[in-house]
Amino acid sequence: MMRTRPLKVALLGCGVVGSEVARIMTTHAADLAARIGAPVELAGVAVRRPDKVREGIPAELITTDATALVKRGDIDVVVELIGGIEPARSLITTAFEHGASVVSANKALLAQDGAGLHAIAEEQNKDLYYEAAVAGAIPLIRPLRESLAGDKVNRVLGIVNGTTNFILDKMDSTGAGYQEALDEASALGYAEADPTADVEGFDAAAKAAILAGIAFHTRVRLDDVYREGMTEVTAADFASAKGMGCTIKLLAICERAADGGSVTARVHPAMIPLAHPLASVRGAYNAVFVESDAAGQLMFYGPGAGGAPTASAVLGDLVAVCRNRISGATGPGASAYTQLPVSPMGEVVTRYHISLDVADKPGVLAQVATVFAEHGVSIDTVRQQGKDGEASLVVVTHHASDASLNGTVEALRNLDTVRGVASIMRVEGE
Repeated sequence: MMRTRPLKVALLGCGVVGSEVARIMTTHAADLAARIGAPVELAGVAVRRPDKVREGIPAELITTDATALVKRGDIDVVVELIGGIEPARSLITTAFEHGASVVSANKALLAQDGAGLHAIAEEQNKDLYYEAAVAGAIPLIRPLRESLAGDKVNRVLGIVNGTTNFILDKMDSTGAGYQEALDEASALGYAEADPTADVEGFDAAAKAAILAGIAFHTRVRLDDVYREGMTEVTAADFASAKGMGCTIKLLAICERAADGGSVTARVHPAMIPLAHPLASVRGAYNAVFVESDAAGQLMFYGPGAGGAPTASAVLGDLVAVCRNRISGATGPGASAYTQLPVSPMGEVVTRYHISLDVADKPGVLAQVATVFAEHGVSIDTVRQQGKDGEASLVVVTHHASDASLNGTVEALRNLDTVRGVASIMRVEGE
């Protein structure tokens, strides 16, 4: 039977995503009510600029006092879409304390203090859902948290930022340089005026922290995630990748150690074989590859950003939380029972592609090979090209620890015959 008293929703933020959430709540009101078992009513919208025209939202619902809105006491669910750390953290905490459950898309806050927010939600017997915080419309957090709850996840490998994937895909498909591809991304609206959070990997690192925590049932904070941006990736790197049958992607990689005693989380550009499913992810799309004991290999793919796709994830959480409100239950909270340590990047083992500018004379290759051997890094292949006294030397290694590779590179820089280290890139997905 349909409950007649509506569930009241407070919306914090009415930008690209928030306005889509409000629109869908209005246009799909009857369907949402049927799925939830009660009407859903937009009870207030907190914004910074009240004078801006917001089509479809009655003026009397607009307020600049977000704190007063979440303190009302009659709000069932607060949807937080303002982003950042503060005032979002204080508003979410206040919402819990005044009887509301929370749906959020705030990856930065959840990566920094997800454990603290979950603790408050549990104390107040309220829900905290955040499917939209990672990979936009792609159902990912709920499958990890619920569908795979009986399985052991060993690895999560993915493209979780559409801006960077668009740029790298454009460089790969057209031969464009980084700046040229970034300019096109900006012109098409895929890149922000300040793209730092995307291209330097901060956005992906926050998502990696969230994914690692859920996948491995342990606490992983943003500071635990190793991060490298992609601004140094060049057309020459793509040419080398193609020569190896690879392409380049900015990857978020979360792994459980082989002995199960620790986890790692990292974000950096990497070469992956063209045969790998992630290699074919084009444009601004996202995809995440999950490896587990029982289910094996799973891939989740779709639009990772944008107003409507992200609003879809928000509304999915809203329906789930509203159903819980009606039944008097709460959904799954944080699971950190394993309490696994996060290993430093130096312990990560992978393959490497190193490009060196060297003197074109006899004995150089032998010197370089000796340095690799002294640091315990085994060479898989070497390619050398020389002209007019200068040469490029491309070395691809077997698996080695990041610490060993770093020691190798420092020693190479001290060789008189090495003019410079042009690029270092990890090779993943093999």
